Amino acid sequence: MNDYITQIRAQFPALEQQVYGKPLVYLDNAATAQKPLSVLSLLAEMEGKINGNIHRAVHYLSAQCTEQYESARRAVCRFIGAAHDHEVVFTSGTTAAINLVAFSFGEAFIKSGDVVLVGEAEHHSNIVPWQLMCARKGASVRVLPVDDHGKLRMDLLPSLLDGQVRLVAVSHIGNVLGVVNPVKEIVDMAHERDIPTLIDGAQGIVHEQIDVRDLNCDFYVFSGHKLYGPTGTGILYGKESWLERMPPWQGGGDMIASVSFGGSAYAALPLKFEAGTPNFIGQAGLGAAVGYAASLNRAEVEAHMRLLTQKGMALLQEIEGLRIFGTGIEDKIPLFSFSVEGVHAVDMATLLDKMGYAVRSGQLCAEPALARFGQTNLLRASFAVYNTQEELFGFVEALKKVILMLR
Repeated sequence: MNDYITQIRAQFPALEQQVYGKPLVYLDNAATAQKPLSVLSLLAEMEGKINGNIHRAVHYLSAQCTEQYESARRAVCRFIGAAHDHEVVFTSGTTAAINLVAFSFGEAFIKSGDVVLVGEAEHHSNIVPWQLMCARKGASVRVLPVDDHGKLRMDLLPSLLDGQVRLVAVSHIGNVLGVVNPVKEIVDMAHERDIPTLIDGAQGIVHEQIDVRDLNCDFYVFSGHKLYGPTGTGILYGKESWLERMPPWQGGGDMIASVSFGGSAYAALPLKFEAGTPNFIGQAGLGAAVGYAASLNRAEVEAHMRLLTQKGMALLQEIEGLRIFGTGIEDKIPLFSFSVEGVHAVDMATLLDKMGYAVRSGQLCAEPALARFGQTNLLRASFAVYNTQEELFGFVEALKKVILMLR
């Protein structure tokens, strides 16, 4: 086992447990990653000791929590290369961040007849919010297709970006195909036509080095729980020029400057979009997770993930009747979604679970992506930095045994 990966694994106590008497091999990281000790210890300290509502009181606990919350915002700002802290809005996750933009951007800038362009292999969270907004505004959703390898049809993009398109929303890395999309090229092409862009970075934030100013996207969104942080946490990065012109998504405490029955004035960014008591302990934990991710040796991690991708693709493609979706290697992360002829994905996942392997099966919250390839259910094994080659080899051997049992 790689010594550096061994050191990383030691920071994740969840990986040391057994299930059904077997060592846990956790391969559902695209859904939710495990948490390192630095995150767990901060969460425990705040839940049990430093717990006071933020922004609204002068007492010690409130001040401590406020500092943890705003320190997390600053950490995220540095991590993604944003120009200003106030361009970082806390949300409950990627889904909430996209819904926020869909509502607020839609209210301000979408009218009847307009179009939102999305990728064909998007997560439901980057489809349904746009459908809801378009239904409300009399607009429509247009689709940028993927080819048989799972790559976006970039050759079609210029013709799809006509005068009706008001926003392009695509994933950085697909949660089914594991393909790294050419998002900078998409952003540049959209901006040539004065069309803003939203990048769903739920998977991208984990596997790519993000610099939103270099990428030049208008919005970038991601969840904390995929980046070794708590559930119920997430980020909307938005360029100040857009956020200033967008109306609030929700009303309540902390998002106002003044309130009267004659009307209300909204708080400055980013609080304008953070109504109510936030998940301040969770967001502090997200700050700790970002700190942990930033501390990793980037070269070591990237080499390890490339190795897992290459070996995983090679080993899985040797299995008779197995079909992988998203077949590139150079532009792919170690996320493998596949079907096996004559075997149901849920049955495979159930037996693998009994052998200690945690994988995902079903529609993967991306029904249109599966439909594109004529599938209704897939099995997905997704690897994180703490997964080893030995776990990959063991998974492939276990999968072979499961397939023999079910055929």
